[in-house]
Formats: sequence, C-alpha cells, structure tokens
Amino acid sequence: MKTLNPVESQRWVAGMMPLAAVDPLSGADSLGVPTVYWERPLEREAAAGWGEAAVVEASEAAQVPGVMATLGALELRWLDAPPTDMPGPWFGGLRFGATGLPDEGWASHGVARWTLPEVLVWRTASGVAVAAFAPEGRGGEDAVRSRLERVRARFAEGYRHARGGEVALALKSSRPEFEARVERALEAIASGQLQKVVLARAVDVEGPAAFDLVDVLARLREQNPRCATFLFRAPDGTCFLGATPETLCRVEGRVLETEALAGTASPQHADGLRGVDKEVREHEAVVRYILATLRSWVVDVQADAEPRLLTLKNVVHLRTGIRAELKEGVSAAQVVGALHPTPAVGGTPRERALSFLVEHEGLDRGWYAGPVGWMGPGRAHLMVALRSARVRGARARLFVGCGIVAGSIAEAEWRETEMKSLAVLRALGGVDVGRQ
Repeated sequence: MKTLNPVESQRWVAGMMPLAAVDPLSGADSLGVPTVYWERPLEREAAAGWGEAAVVEASEAAQVPGVMATLGALELRWLDAPPTDMPGPWFGGLRFGATGLPDEGWASHGVARWTLPEVLVWRTASGVAVAAFAPEGRGGEDAVRSRLERVRARFAEGYRHARGGEVALALKSSRPEFEARVERALEAIASGQLQKVVLARAVDVEGPAAFDLVDVLARLREQNPRCATFLFRAPDGTCFLGATPETLCRVEGRVLETEALAGTASPQHADGLRGVDKEVREHEAVVRYILATLRSWVVDVQADAEPRLLTLKNVVHLRTGIRAELKEGVSAAQVVGALHPTPAVGGTPRERALSFLVEHEGLDRGWYAGPVGWMGPGRAHLMVALRSARVRGARARLFVGCGIVAGSIAEAEWRETEMKSLAVLRALGGVDVGRQ
C-alpha cells in the first residue's frame, strides 16, 4: 500500500476482466470482508474492493481540500480498453465536522480517508467485472495480472445472502440526556438564535460474539433496497457501515443531481406527512439552503415543484429532487465542500447550529452524517452517512438523529430516532434484550 500525501500525483497501471459471477459480494467467503463496499440495489449498482493499493488521508481539516483534489487527479494506464461504467476508483469519506467530545474509536478513519483498492469488483450491464490497480513501474503490470487471476479463481457464481440467525443484543442509550438536549435546542430556537438544529445520539450495542460483517452487509442491502449500502474498513479492523437514503451529490461531467431529504413520519402516518406544518418547514429549510448554495456553482438549477414521499422500511421522508448544470471547471470536490453540511444534518443558520452541536450535543459524530461514497476523474457519488454504525468485534456504536424546529416535542423526537435505529439493529441480526 502507498500512502499518498494530499495533492501528490502518481501514475498507476490497471487491468480488468469479466467474472463468471452475478454478485460483487459473492467473493467475500474466500477473499474475506471487503475493504470497501458500495451498493444501490434498485439501480443495480454495486462494487466491492479488497486490499489497499493506495490511500489518501487527512489528519486535520485543513488537509481535506488537498485530499479531495488528489482524488480527481489520478492517472490510470489501462492494459486494455478502460471500462466506462466502473464506480470510483477511490472509495471513502469525511468526518461530519468539529466535535466537542473526541472519541478515539474514530482514530483509524481520520478526518478523511480514501482508498484505491488492489482489486475492485463491480456490477456491469452484462454481469460482473474485476479491475486491479498497482503503481506504474517495475513489476506493476505483473502485479495487476496476478491480482486479476487470483480473484477470478476465487469468486463464486451465486448471490451472497445473509446466513446468520438472530442474536441477543445488549443496547445502551440515555433517553433523559437526549430529551434534555432537545429542550435546550428548543430554548435556543425560541430565543431566535436558531431556526433549526439536528441533534444526533448514539446507541451502544454489544453482541455475544464478533459481528459477521459480510452477513451485516447482506442484511443491509436486502432490507433497505431504496438506500445506498456502504462499508469502509480501516487497517485496524474498525468498520463504518450503513444504509443511507440521502444523496449529497452525484456528478457526471457537468451534470449534478442532489436532493433535499427532511421531514419524517412512521409508515402508518405517511399519507398526512405533507400536511404537517413542522415537517414541511423543516423540509423547506433544506430546499432553500441547497438552491441558494448552488447558485455560485451552476449555470442552471431545477427542483421538483412539490416534495414527494420516500418510503423506507421503518420511516417515510419528504424528498425534493434537484438537478443542475455545473459551471465550466467546477469539480465534484468543490460541490461537496459547498453543500456539506446541509440543514438536513446540521441546521440553520448553519454556523450557529454547528456551534450549538459542538457545545451541547455531547457526541463525536465521526463519519456519521458526513459525505461517503466514491470519486474519480469527472465523476462522483457522495451520500450522507445516515442509518450507520461503527463496528469492531462484538461492539457497535449506532448513530441516529432528528431535526428540531419550533413545535418539536422531545418525546416524539426520541421515538423518531428509535424508528431510524431499526435499520442497523436488524442488520446486526439483533433481538433487543433491553435498553439501559
């Protein structure tokens, strides 16, 4: 593995071949837990990567722009014709932002960490393909060919389903502390300091044995087909994984797609969601922010006239799709820097809301609610890392949040986060044996 410094550029050699397989995850039984994983089931987009040919990382916030610039400057020399449908080849993410309570559990993921896998397997229009990467130079082509053959020999043809049964999980999270924070947020809103702030909380989970991460991935994608399933595994074995419904940005050349996703109800109350004043106000704040922010970066922007319902397994959200044409020379990295964090995960006014979180939230979000996904020259897809957990061994820390505006009720906000936690708890295979 080569660790690149931000803005360092190096030429790489790459090769690819088709695989006799139908699922990028089906090689996990022989290759082990992927280093990176990405899937959007309904779009039939999936990729799994093993090993680390290179890593670009930031240990402090000032390095992040350089890291993002490096991702778009990768020079690849393909041994054969280059693929046109390969996601990436960089996979990774960024921290949400500043925190008032540092958590060493996030140390291995850093402020930003992006991986170029040694081998990347992805779904194509006609099946599955594999690519391999190595530094250009003596032995580079041989390394690429060797990795391709190794993967072809060890890949299974079937679809990888979850195989483990339910297990008992011990859960720990403080309801009184969370509801007290909601009340403090409502006081700040009533005084005119804030219009909205998004509060997150953690749920600490312990299982009877180390979690089978391949099974967890399989459950996440099977149970959440309208979400993007992701996993990023650091060298010490710590994984950040989840299934998120929210796109931060998708860039193809100069075409940008994003969305406002805010306003939540249980599936039983979905029909009335668009008539709930508190939820509509929360949603409209996100729409206004995105449209205002994009004006400096685009030549044309269009948004859905009315929000639609995005129905997930445990919750329903209001969603407004937004499309734009980027100005000449604007990169995906610049779009990410401008949009993140949106009011859907931070609040409004933005800087006041973020300061409130540092002072009062009492949580190191790490990569939770930060941008995660893949990037490459002229292309990128970044999601907002919601419905997610940091997992190592038999322990996991889940993260869930909710938007607080005038009219919010602490008890109802707790129930909303409980609903949101079910996506990851079910993926962990758990039976709730009691909360502390």
